[in-house]
Amino acid sequence: MQWGFLFFFNSILLGVGLAMDAFSVSLATGLREPKMKFPRMSLIAGVFGAFQAAMPLIGWICVHTILQYFKVFEKCIPWIALILLAFIGGKMLYEALHKDPDEEGPTKMDTKELFVMGIATSIDALSVGFTISEYEALMAILAAVIIGVVTYLICLIGLTLGKKFGTKFSSKAQILGGLILIGIGLEIFITSLI
Repeated sequence: MQWGFLFFFNSILLGVGLAMDAFSVSLATGLREPKMKFPRMSLIAGVFGAFQAAMPLIGWICVHTILQYFKVFEKCIPWIALILLAFIGGKMLYEALHKDPDEEGPTKMDTKELFVMGIATSIDALSVGFTISEYEALMAILAAVIIGVVTYLICLIGLTLGKKFGTKFSSKAQILGGLILIGIGLEIFITSLI
């Protein structure tokens, strides 16, 4: 791949494609926390963007160093994403269905959950290391940065939309958010089988 328009265009398209799972999780997170302020939204979008940027770069490094081990691990990626997203989505459903009526609003996502969701939504991006394996190191780093920035922006949109709908449907928003996370996990797993 040469430097030029096609490189940037491909990197942006990769970013959009990889950001769709993170967008859905951002939407679910916005539903879960409808009163979230911009600094928290920026943090959440930043975590998703950072993981989406890091995973293709880690994949690129694996392709250039330990390819035979990476190919074995790649088969586990859909299982890991399914387990992590199903666990968090199930936890959200449980909290929504077993909430004390005196409690006010949905529970706020903690830092550990945020990092688990960042990993779960970006782990399939490890395989993008194969897609960008022909890139020199600087190109791979720049592609990863572009993917991260695109993901950040798309996640901000998802969080904003989720907040808007979360405010309107507050009682059912956490249930919908949990179902979205479980659905994303299933989608990642099923598409890996096809």
